[in-house]
Amino acid sequence: MLEVKGIQNGIVIDHIKAGNGLKIFNKLLSEHIDSPVVLLMNVDSKALGKKDIIKLADVFDIDLDILGLIDHNITVNIVRDSKITDKRKANIPEEVTGLFNCINPRCITNSDAYAVPKFKLYEMNGSAEYICSYCEEITKYRL
Repeated sequence: MLEVKGIQNGIVIDHIKAGNGLKIFNKLLSEHIDSPVVLLMNVDSKALGKKDIIKLADVFDIDLDILGLIDHNITVNIVRDSKITDKRKANIPEEVTGLFNCINPRCITNSDAYAVPKFKLYEMNGSAEYICSYCEEITKYRL
């Protein structure tokens, strides 16, 4: 059996749907992390069957909005001196700014560098749908 030791200080991103761990790593972490990272994939889970886990040493800040867009079941454990000191839950954000683009090719956010895409939660049926604040096109976040 594979054994991965705990981290002294940092964060553990847990309860990631199996297969999404690498997507999260590529989207959020690959270019910005100089600290040790452990990505566990397809780990047995009582609640999910299989799950992914990411451990980040010496990192304490992560964008919960983007995690909530990817998978709203994700939890982030803050670890200090080898003990979990805080637990945060990723939720589907009500408003999103600049995290993804509008699907409408004629939307001003796709042609004007100064127009930052802004969305408000429109509907949540399995996956979140957002309405563009500029053109009112309905957009789903896609990895």
